[in-house]
Amino acid sequence: MESSISNVRSKARLTADFLRERLAETALPRDPLAVTMPAGSDRWPKKMRRQLSAGLKPAGVLIPIMERSDELTVLLTQRSADLKHHPGQVSFPGGRMEEHDDDVRVTALRETHEEVGIEPAHVSVIGYLDSMPTITGYAVTPVVGLVRHAVELSIDRTEVDYAFEVPLEFLLDARNDRPVEREFEGLTVTMMELHFEGQRIWGATAMMLQAFRKKVLKQ
Repeated sequence: MESSISNVRSKARLTADFLRERLAETALPRDPLAVTMPAGSDRWPKKMRRQLSAGLKPAGVLIPIMERSDELTVLLTQRSADLKHHPGQVSFPGGRMEEHDDDVRVTALRETHEEVGIEPAHVSVIGYLDSMPTITGYAVTPVVGLVRHAVELSIDRTEVDYAFEVPLEFLLDARNDRPVEREFEGLTVTMMELHFEGQRIWGATAMMLQAFRKKVLKQ
């Protein structure tokens, strides 16, 4: 794994074209409810696994890769503390699929526009990750998109407190992972987090970033 990371660690290699090449074989899932369980979930408590597989609703999020002048970064949001689901957590822009959405790609782009003001026309979709279940009952499909560096954000404060960016180079380096232990019905579950400049990235968002890393590094 170390050799794979070192091969792409330099900013000269972390380009938009490099990401396009690595994600070229991915496709929008035909069934957004056909989820892939997170790695290591076979050791999680049975009740926890049942919550991740029963009565799921389709949702889509965008992993926005910001094309800055000197590097690629990933845009994340701090969710409002007043929201019903995942209040106060770091997440990607996105949400539940609506009846008028043709697919979860449309969902991810629509929700991104509503939450942070990035118009779909400013996003170049370059790939997809497998749909992932969340403890709140959603099957979430991550859509990877490149965003023009000159785009201006317009935050919907009813859903998002603020947005911030993390260098892609940092997120692709597994040495930045922090293992943490969580208690669930008397059993200890090991999860991974990332901490960057005071921001704590955990839960489903951290799992999606790990899945994204595996796709990009071909692990």
